[in-house]
Amino acid sequence: MEEYLDAGKGACHLKDSRIAELVANALRFWADQRYRLIAWCVMPNHVHLVFRLFPGQLLADILRSWKGYTARMANRTLRRTGEFWEREYYDRLIRSGKELERAIEYVWSNPERAGLKGWQWRWCAGVNAPTTAGLEASAT
Repeated sequence: MEEYLDAGKGACHLKDSRIAELVANALRFWADQRYRLIAWCVMPNHVHLVFRLFPGQLLADILRSWKGYTARMANRTLRRTGEFWEREYYDRLIRSGKELERAIEYVWSNPERAGLKGWQWRWCAGVNAPTTAGLEASAT
């Protein structure tokens, strides 16, 4: 699936900087209130995220919020209707510091693997990401 996505197959609405910025802003909107963002990358046709939910937050609710808002706004911006995101998503529980480091590196390097030189739609918390990933919202 990654090869298919990285080859630029399917709709690539996120290649439009207006839409990529919309998605990036949506990811940042509830950061440090509902979740801790660790790394993200908005690719032309999909998004990668590494984040930690805060207690009381549900993954399905967060994703519904991101996908619902960005779909409405992207469709409005692009003057289109219909489905914007796939219904399903792939999630993975990270169980160790090494897995976390691998996930961050994977997300950060995804544009290069896909041949996107100088891709600007990515972010990482930096060298302190693994040590700050477990902090609660009140600890910031």
